[in-house]
Amino acid sequence: MTDADRLSRADAPVAVLLNPSAGRGRHRDLLPDLVRRLGAVDRPVRVLTARTAEAAEAECRAAVTAGAGAVVAVGGDGTVHRAVQAVAGAGVPFGMVPAGTGNDLAADLGVPADPRAAADAVVAALRAGRTRPVDLARMTCPDGAGRWFATVLAAGFDAIVSERANRMRFPSGPRRYDLAILAELARLRPRRYTLRLDGVQQRVEAVLVAVGNGTSYGGGMRICPHADLTDGLLDVVVGGRFDRRTLLRVKPRLYRGTHVEHQLVHTYRARTVELAAEGITTYVDGERALDLPVTVTAVPGALRLLC
Repeated sequence: MTDADRLSRADAPVAVLLNPSAGRGRHRDLLPDLVRRLGAVDRPVRVLTARTAEAAEAECRAAVTAGAGAVVAVGGDGTVHRAVQAVAGAGVPFGMVPAGTGNDLAADLGVPADPRAAADAVVAALRAGRTRPVDLARMTCPDGAGRWFATVLAAGFDAIVSERANRMRFPSGPRRYDLAILAELARLRPRRYTLRLDGVQQRVEAVLVAVGNGTSYGGGMRICPHADLTDGLLDVVVGGRFDRRTLLRVKPRLYRGTHVEHQLVHTYRARTVELAAEGITTYVDGERALDLPVTVTAVPGALRLLC
């Protein structure tokens, strides 16, 4: 069944994944209005809620299996990531209502930043049966485990910091991440990576390594500033043997994307990226993902965006 077929079925429900905790709950009171706005499409709306990210993903998969005409994620990049696992490559139209902390994918795709305006835009696209193809990236491990992602795979200092922060029990909130940064800065060292780009192998020592389907992560850090969500390619950014002082000087440039001009930063493009290193857990769309080694492949048009 094509996305047009699904949208043309008047009885095909719109599954709406809500994340009340997205953006630290700042849009929680707005959720009833967003559901009401999405209901203006004059077809059944099925609200999906779950206590855990894994359960949210399972709910989305079940909705698609049951014949949902579209899936809409209301939340941030993490919420989108869970919904994408269900709709990727399935031809199910997908909409976003940004209500998270970062909303990097929505910003990359020109989705209205205001949640109300974004919900209204999704309804207009549903009524018109209008979608456009967007690339996704597919990552797989040697054992066959896999994940889809839409924005960026982090496999360097940023991923190491996230892993430490997730292990910490105290303090809570952003302060925990700040302490994790300080702890990892104190033990900063380049890691040895094996990188294979469309079959061509090289070995590098690096502090920052990112594979981008989209341009940004972490709420606007343009780690892969030249990535294009429709070119069928992955952008790879490698920041080499940074010491602490150099890393702290370069890090603010991520928001402008000018870090790629630094002499220790190298950029590449490829359809398939194989990445290996010891002791690295990757993060994609801001979510904890798979341990290295992984193979990442660009999949053109894997997402049908309601726009």
